Amino acid sequence: METVIHFMNDSVEFYKWSLTIADKRVEEWPMMSSPLPTLGISVLYLLFLWVGPLYMQNREPFQLRKTLIVYNFSMVLLNFYICKELLLGSRAAGYSYLCQPVNYSSDVNEVRIASALWWYYISKGVEFLDTVFFIMRKKFNQVSFLHVYHHCTMFILWWIGIKWVPGGQSFFGATINSGIHVLMYGYYGLAAFGPKIQKYLWWKKYLTIIQMIQFHVTIGHAAHSLYTGCPFPAWMQWALIGYAVTFIILFANFYYQTYRRQPRLKSAKPAVNGISNGTSKTPEVTENGKKQKKAKGKHD
Repeated sequence: METVIHFMNDSVEFYKWSLTIADKRVEEWPMMSSPLPTLGISVLYLLFLWVGPLYMQNREPFQLRKTLIVYNFSMVLLNFYICKELLLGSRAAGYSYLCQPVNYSSDVNEVRIASALWWYYISKGVEFLDTVFFIMRKKFNQVSFLHVYHHCTMFILWWIGIKWVPGGQSFFGATINSGIHVLMYGYYGLAAFGPKIQKYLWWKKYLTIIQMIQFHVTIGHAAHSLYTGCPFPAWMQWALIGYAVTFIILFANFYYQTYRRQPRLKSAKPAVNGISNGTSKTPEVTENGKKQKKAKGKHD
């Protein structure tokens, strides 16, 4: 018991010390003064993963077509804004794409980049709705480990990123990822229109490939910074490398299971990348794996 108390006290002291080196510019920004709101929302998300399917078990699935169209194209606009702000801000600030330390000054371009990264963090919280729509539409089979792992960890880890390093090389991965999300949510938005549009969406496989390339680029970029001694926090670079490796493993498994392994049913069509938001054409299944009867669900 004493060991546990000692560990907790040390953890509190370490957190207090870490606040002394946190970015003072973001201290008063929404959600940034304390980790509790971010952790609280993440816990509610995990709780919904358990409560949601129980609530929907004996209910007809919602259709939510209009909601999905509005949501997905709203996410396209948000990610486009983030990507644009990071590109223009980093160019105006004279950022290097190989090595860029964090500038904690109040320079207008540095604050612009920090603000765009804050919006990127917020977008990861908004993306929890992907899972909500899955469950409301009773697409429980789409709520995979990859899906939950991606959504829950990104929101928490980017709070840490914004709290301590909202600038410098943090812009690199966020720029690439937000650009990819413009394409990804654009696909979801078009797919939400139904079969008449879905038959023209031939490029879902390549979204997964692009995402896997992104993770390899992230590892290479961080490794180069560590090798050259770039004055960007090494702990962040190592965290990025470790995190990207987990995604490469999970996405490689998803790619193999979806596109390489012989499917059991020819009619079964996979989701885009294992973390989509309910616009795929995968057959509906219940918790016990039995195929549901097609029922007329509720509308928006």
